[in-house]
Amino acid sequence: MSRAVKIPDATHPITVRPTGSRVTVRVGGVTVAESDSALSLAEASYPVVQYIPIADVDRSLLRRTGTQSYCPYKGDASYFSVQTPDGRTETDLIWSYEQPYPAVAEIAGHVAFYPDRAEITVAG
Repeated sequence: MSRAVKIPDATHPITVRPTGSRVTVRVGGVTVAESDSALSLAEASYPVVQYIPIADVDRSLLRRTGTQSYCPYKGDASYFSVQTPDGRTETDLIWSYEQPYPAVAEIAGHVAFYPDRAEITVAG
């Protein structure tokens, strides 16, 4: 099965830049990630998404799930749930493009959180 691959352009721009500020992510009051090396991905008219290096995430709280999705601009995404120490689980809260397309290669090794289900703070 062939999937469409699209290249960002003037009609659907994507930019990836260093955020330049500390990004903190909390779930249920628990700090899941803190990073001074986050990337801001701006895509077309969508809200900017913070991509955080997986090394700056508390991986002991992550559980890989079988969920996958596809973006013609970024590639295949895999998902993680977050399980906080109190046993609360947020299913498929995090996504990652482990082998993103060349146009967004910088986001490899990074994860993003759904902003309506996690508290994401960008300092400064």
